[in-house]
Amino acid sequence: MAARLAVALRVGARWRRALPRRPGSTLAVVLIGALFAFPFYWVITTSFDTSSEVYSFPPRFFPGGDAGNYARAWGEAPWVHYFLNTVLIAGCTVVLVLATSLLAGFALGVMRYRGREICFVLVLMILMVPQVVLIIPDYIVLDDIHWLNTYWAQIVPWGASVFGIFLLRQFFQSLPEELIEAAELDGASQLRFLWKVAAPLAWPAIITIGLYVFIGSWDSFLWPFIMTSSASVQPIEVGLATFLGTNGTDWTGLSAAVVFTSLPVMVVFMLSQRRLVEGAFAGTGAVKG
Repeated sequence: MAARLAVALRVGARWRRALPRRPGSTLAVVLIGALFAFPFYWVITTSFDTSSEVYSFPPRFFPGGDAGNYARAWGEAPWVHYFLNTVLIAGCTVVLVLATSLLAGFALGVMRYRGREICFVLVLMILMVPQVVLIIPDYIVLDDIHWLNTYWAQIVPWGASVFGIFLLRQFFQSLPEELIEAAELDGASQLRFLWKVAAPLAWPAIITIGLYVFIGSWDSFLWPFIMTSSASVQPIEVGLATFLGTNGTDWTGLSAAVVFTSLPVMVVFMLSQRRLVEGAFAGTGAVKG
């Protein structure tokens, strides 16, 4: 996965270098960017429409003037509480994932023992199991341990990431053998080598995993929707279901809520693009010299 992403980034870099010389490439990039940005633009447009304009045909492609949808949407749910819940859940999940990914990635990438490759294959096989088919047995387990409608149910089951383990394993495998042997000669234990040497070198990959997990936790809907029933522990995405009622969907209010709940994670993503690129290349080997 990391290797494919790195190849895609290299291709993208070549395209950017070729843009001044190839107007056709510039047009293609602009059209592709517009295609991906259009859904969010349509949400913004809908957030300024009235209820009757939402169903008008032909549709309007420019925002209307009903900014009151935002005030109405803000008053429909306790969004501040939803924001705090989401930050707490996402933050704790990131901490757990980073801890498990570092330990498992180090064990699968640096430590030498019989059956290591089999363990790595078993970890990758988790990706082949659709999460949807596990919801019912997971629900039964959480009910048995009395974790339903709690923060624990939204944090602990997601405390490990196959992507994080894979990325850090690939990085740790690129560490020079001389570096590992030097640490052993100095009497450093494997755990000390991990925290003092390997983890600082893997910082770009760690940041990438953290951002990936944070955004994924922020966007989570199905799991907390099923496992929780009280607004006191529910995240933002479940709060958006407030606009889905038996009489239909309040599209204007829902669109306004989507806009102001998506802005924080969009800002985080925009500010961290460079780190994401560095982390993608870290998985293909970032230690030189």
